[in-house]
Amino acid sequence: MESTRKNRPELPEPAERVLSRIERANVPRHVALIMDGNGRWARKRWLPRSAGHRAGVEVLTPVLEAAGRAGVRSLTLYAFSTENWTRPEDEVSGLMSLFIEKAKTKVPELHERGARLRFVGRTDRLPERIRTSAREAEEMTAANQDLDVYIALNYGGRSELVDATRRMMSAGIDPSEVDEETFASYLYAPEASEMDLVIRTSGELRVSNFLLWQIAYAEFYITETLWPDFSAEEFLTAIESYASRSRRRGGV
Repeated sequence: MESTRKNRPELPEPAERVLSRIERANVPRHVALIMDGNGRWARKRWLPRSAGHRAGVEVLTPVLEAAGRAGVRSLTLYAFSTENWTRPEDEVSGLMSLFIEKAKTKVPELHERGARLRFVGRTDRLPERIRTSAREAEEMTAANQDLDVYIALNYGGRSELVDATRRMMSAGIDPSEVDEETFASYLYAPEASEMDLVIRTSGELRVSNFLLWQIAYAEFYITETLWPDFSAEEFLTAIESYASRSRRRGGV
């Protein structure tokens, strides 16, 4: 679909070079990002973890721009997991405050860039101020069509499967009628296309309870780069890597 934006900002020259090499017919429709390494980035600089989280937020704008330029249709961002509540109280409080602060500046910016925001997870268990900001962001961007951005907030893959099962039971679905298509329709974002590519920063080799149903046939791209150092160029390098692969659904 043609972008609704009149003026698309240029990417840095290295990113533009990678973009020019990508086979557009093979670009993934839906990409997930496990944005890991904020704490290590801060520790290496003798800074508080909050500085790493703040630096990580700034990476989103160029990455989303690169995604739109490459032809990616959907991004899912792992922002806060159900397990993150076990972190120190001051860090969790700082993350919530950062979300509120950045919602005031980043959401209008993403709206201007044509992104449609959707929050997925156990959002009903978030503080009221967070739920309000999320709802306002969804309402502001609801009509946008350039890029769907799913933000996983208070999200856990196992929790999503449990919640989907509970919703089916509440709906009175007969067990004999449950197949993969039916089950998928009870996930947090049933309208989302299947996951094509998962990108994880900081070099960790695990899925961390993220999108357990949706990544069944996804390709993976792992980078040692810590999330605050991640760039549009490296995002497009991941897209280029994916575009060069031969996908085998369920094959070995």
